[in-house]
Amino acid sequence: MASRQWCEGHSTPVLCVGASGGPEGLLASGSEEGEVTVWNQEGTVLASLRLPSGDDVTSAVFSPAAPGLLYVSHGEMVSVLDPRSLKGAVEELQGAGEEEINSLALNETGSALAVADDSGVVRVLELPGGKVNRTLRRHTNIVSSVAFRPLRPNNLVSAGLDMQVMLWGLQKTRPVWTLNLQEVAEEEEGHQQKAGQLFNPPLAHCVSVATCGNVLACAAEDGRVHLMRVGSGSKLDQQGAIKAHSQGASQAHFLSFLPHPYWLATGGNDGMVALWDLSQNPVVTVEDQGKPQAAPAHRRRPKARAKAKLQSQAKPQQAKEETKKEREEEEVEEGSRVDQSPGTEEALKSGPKLSFSHGDKVNWVCPTLLRGEPSLVVADQSPNLSVYSLAGL
Repeated sequence: MASRQWCEGHSTPVLCVGASGGPEGLLASGSEEGEVTVWNQEGTVLASLRLPSGDDVTSAVFSPAAPGLLYVSHGEMVSVLDPRSLKGAVEELQGAGEEEINSLALNETGSALAVADDSGVVRVLELPGGKVNRTLRRHTNIVSSVAFRPLRPNNLVSAGLDMQVMLWGLQKTRPVWTLNLQEVAEEEEGHQQKAGQLFNPPLAHCVSVATCGNVLACAAEDGRVHLMRVGSGSKLDQQGAIKAHSQGASQAHFLSFLPHPYWLATGGNDGMVALWDLSQNPVVTVEDQGKPQAAPAHRRRPKARAKAKLQSQAKPQQAKEETKKEREEEEVEEGSRVDQSPGTEEALKSGPKLSFSHGDKVNWVCPTLLRGEPSLVVADQSPNLSVYSLAGL
């Protein structure tokens, strides 16, 4: 599939891309060694900045409430930039992370910033100012991705290299429910990994929430994208997966500008990029009422299977500190249940509406409208961005 190249914005590999919802439609990209670049919709570089820290820029998000605010993470810090005048940080949120930050997320009003880092902690900061409002400690390894639920400003989803996806209600510091992707994979009968795929545990890399707020997608190292449906009372009603990639799936992002909210873009270490229509997937179509409910959401924490580097950064003592009484209270309070419908295997076999080989390991996929045209902006191991048109879908 043909792509347009956006060049001369970086000298190092691009790690993240963010799109503004403002009238100017700006894009921002961050790369290794602290480079931040702002682009217009034609792919022209408007401004570039090298952050003084020189740390890799791992996440870039525009404020939905103030297009003149861009948040970028680098090392343990978050810098607040003005993308229209990229001359330096407007504000520095020092120590936003306990260790290197991997992911940022803003709520719909731009009043809260979620920060996920290598220590296994998710922090929620009040904006403006950056005061820490909540510190969420339940992951036992690196937290790789975090996202707010649209329409529900107090709900947050996190995913990490402990193979767990958690839904949080920010009134409390313990998750509403936890889904263990490793246990899901082990318990699914007849689950076969895609031909040619390395046998990898489902380390969770990227989580996204559809604009309806009820459907979640999580890209994982097992090459699949795990799907979850949240029902009434924020319970986990349904889960399943799609076979997305022959190697680890690194990216999963819902598109907000197509006719329904269940279009999903994915990217992987196999160099493939895919676009999925999930509107008929059993996880999406299941009705909340009249469905039998099966096993409870998986809550046991897995044995560490991450690589040595990841194991050295794990925080297993957090799990040990939980008391038996607290766990029992959570089980009763959450009452989360999962219904794996008979259509799960069929969903796994159904393919994407569109897929193509990008040719290089995918670092980021950013769905956006460029001059009114649905597009995917893809970052890889190079300093350039590739833009693919989705016109005609």
